[in-house]
Amino acid sequence: AAEEEAELAAALEESARLEEGRRAAEAQGPSSAAEAPAPREEEPPADFICPITTEVMSDPVMATDGHSYERKQIERWLATKSTSPMTGEALEHSILTPNHALRGRIREWQEAHHC
Repeated sequence: AAEEEAELAAALEESARLEEGRRAAEAQGPSSAAEAPAPREEEPPADFICPITTEVMSDPVMATDGHSYERKQIERWLATKSTSPMTGEALEHSILTPNHALRGRIREWQEAHHC
């Protein structure tokens, strides 16, 4: 359990670091055509990304902190903790609600982008 907790904590830290870097790069913008990044696939909207795995969710559920997570990952988190992975605050309960609307939007985006 301690090993899983360390893995999840490391994944969250990496996610925060990557997000911070992405925001900084967006704010800076390319300073010249030579520095512009090569064209790449369109990034998925941020709310499609699980904050634990930093990957697009396939089975998003909402916890009482109001954030959505990939079901398997938040279940692993809640097996050893009763806090929000996003805020660190105590969760009122560990009931997870399927986020059908978000799942539908993710599927539509994937179909439109041939993912």
